[in-house]
Amino acid sequence: MNSTYYPELDETIFRGTLENGLPVVVIPRKGFTKKLAYFVTDYGSIHTSFDWEGRSFTAPAGVAHYLEHKLFDMPGGRDVSGEFAALGASTNAFTSYDMTAYYFSCTEHFDECLRLLLEFVSTPYFTAESVEKERGIIDQEIGMNEDAPDSRVFESLVQAMYSSHPIRVPILGTSASIREITPEVLHQCHQAFYTPENMLLCVIGDVDPEGVSRTAAEVLGTAHRPAGNKNRSWPEEMAVETPETALSMEVAMPMFNLAFKCESLGTGTAAIRTEMVADLAAEALFGESSALYLQLYEDGLIDSSFGGGFETIDGCALLLCSGDSENPQAVREAILARGRELAAEGVPEETFLRMKRSALGRRIRSLDSFDATCFRVCAYHFSDFDYFRFPEVYRDITAEEIRLFLDRVIQPERCSLSVVYPLEEGGDTIHESV
Repeated sequence: MNSTYYPELDETIFRGTLENGLPVVVIPRKGFTKKLAYFVTDYGSIHTSFDWEGRSFTAPAGVAHYLEHKLFDMPGGRDVSGEFAALGASTNAFTSYDMTAYYFSCTEHFDECLRLLLEFVSTPYFTAESVEKERGIIDQEIGMNEDAPDSRVFESLVQAMYSSHPIRVPILGTSASIREITPEVLHQCHQAFYTPENMLLCVIGDVDPEGVSRTAAEVLGTAHRPAGNKNRSWPEEMAVETPETALSMEVAMPMFNLAFKCESLGTGTAAIRTEMVADLAAEALFGESSALYLQLYEDGLIDSSFGGGFETIDGCALLLCSGDSENPQAVREAILARGRELAAEGVPEETFLRMKRSALGRRIRSLDSFDATCFRVCAYHFSDFDYFRFPEVYRDITAEEIRLFLDRVIQPERCSLSVVYPLEEGGDTIHESV
């Protein structure tokens, strides 16, 4: 393991790559009793089309999430969650659009917990009976998601914005697509993407970095397997497909998501710089400290539910805000108008410097959170960026970069509004597009 010291953060990070190709990152936290480990694969719900071992595959939507569920099954009927609990640890997992993570936290028995994490994630065990049983569980989860207004308003938004990117498809898949998932499909996708070189082990706590590396090598072995080659051919025009969509559900007042379509960032330092510029642009435009936020709040167009930021997913990005409002269209028009003003005038230097200091301070404070730190280290690793270099990126960002970003992005043709309206008394759910 090699160490790197980051003086601006007073952090020393240990990194190494096992013989099998697995990158390992250890973030020491001397004196802390809590220990946290993330074992993550660069594989999410959008990665359904890929080449592997000389063949092309198209997997049903929802496979990544299905795998997340099924990997907790082990041969012999072992109860992985129960084994973690017996060690005094908690474990969980999540699937996003572009990665899947498995993790545990503990205060003791760290080595045993780490071995168990590495073992169950790398041991595919799928029987026809268990896969069929899980189908019913996931189908119920899909139904619950369809009844959740906050999920539906976002899913309607991205379906309105994108023509080909698989963000259009829910992470869970659909009731129809999960019926195409078989043990063979799960094995294929596990073999293609749960390979050491396509994964990352990140550990934070008072642990021995060399010991972490040794344990991972002992459990996972030395065999090197190539990962599947993801098909990322998702051409998109920057103009949205549909400017406004609406449906009605059981909500107390209209709920909205509003977004501007942005170019895919790619990877590396330049991409992360653009992401941080976009974060600052979002703060300047409609953040809690912005003039627009105060105006909208005083006018009664938004309440404390309003918020937003910049979201990036493999192959796409969007500047997004959301909340409750009796007049979402007025919120949209106010954001467009204020965006034009900032694009023309720029952000005042004093305001810009204050925003930049505040944003940098929030990032530094977030390092106190084990979960936030592990998540970001993993996400940025797959974007080919060392997360602990973020202070130097912030330091060089200029107010002019923010103005140029807003000038390019805050355009009517890039904007889409998704609204969930309250049901009319005695009415049914209504689906409509404008």
